Amino acid sequence: MAVGELLAITAGMGIGPEVTARALAAGGPGQDGLWDVVVVGRAARVQPALQAARVPFVRCDGWPDGPTERVSVLDPGDRAGELAEAAAIRLSAEACLAGTLAGMVTGPIHKKRLVEGGFTHRGHTDYLGHLCGVPDPVMAFVGGDLRVALVTHHQPLMSVGASLTVAGIQRVVGLAEQALRRDLGLSAPRIAVCGLNPHAGEGGLLGDEELGVIGPACEGLRARGLVVVGPVSAETAFLCARRGEVDLIVAMYHDQGLAPLKAVDFGRSVNWTLGLPIVRTSVDHGTADALVGTGRASPDSMRAALRLARTVVARRAQGQSDTLPSSAV
Repeated sequence: MAVGELLAITAGMGIGPEVTARALAAGGPGQDGLWDVVVVGRAARVQPALQAARVPFVRCDGWPDGPTERVSVLDPGDRAGELAEAAAIRLSAEACLAGTLAGMVTGPIHKKRLVEGGFTHRGHTDYLGHLCGVPDPVMAFVGGDLRVALVTHHQPLMSVGASLTVAGIQRVVGLAEQALRRDLGLSAPRIAVCGLNPHAGEGGLLGDEELGVIGPACEGLRARGLVVVGPVSAETAFLCARRGEVDLIVAMYHDQGLAPLKAVDFGRSVNWTLGLPIVRTSVDHGTADALVGTGRASPDSMRAALRLARTVVARRAQGQSDTLPSSAV
């Protein structure tokens, strides 16, 4: 494996180093290739976790010159105004942009503690958008038989309606459709677009965002040849997805999309950022500080994030056009 095919894992905070180590312990050469990674984080936390999981590793002062038979550990260290966990994200993203790494998988971070240490962004997605020069990356998730992309994510619910635009909705649907084709190999993606209001507004009786914004956005997308169903109520969209009638759901706000997905597959789903020039996936959970050191933190989401990153990297590298089954991610 060439240097440019290596993945970085930013170990993050809380249970991040533990779930990273346990996910890697289940892999290895010939088993998803999960050992071809560089774990970026505080060595004082990463190394004991790897040792406990019996994962062989080697310390490095920079990005490896090539693949090794052991996990590489890179400690970015604390810097003035930048904690190690934030530096890990920045350095990994910069290496991806430079082509040194093929992609990055991020562990959980505690936003308040990072902000107290000088971090000025709302989270991974916003920071990665800043680093990559993308003002509004799209937050998407893959979990079980569901895929969801969000039009808005970390903003107050009361402001969502006023922030919806035809162009904004079409951008999210377009990026999701592109990702399904290019990165997952779906030849004719089918996308359901949720309404904002109950029953998708009931023809204007329960709200007019569907008539004034979401509906016209969907009509414009269909005119461009995209297979788009909507606007439909969220319950209808998720029912269609569970039946295999659509490949992805576009939700208008955070909980509309993530509450159903996480109810079905929490702990195994993957956060997938769309619209960036780099590959980035992440776990679907937080730092879970109460579980640190208990051995009860599940590595399933980290392992799924690694698998999805590998799938996307491989497809982009090979430029394949064949279709993967839904179970591939």
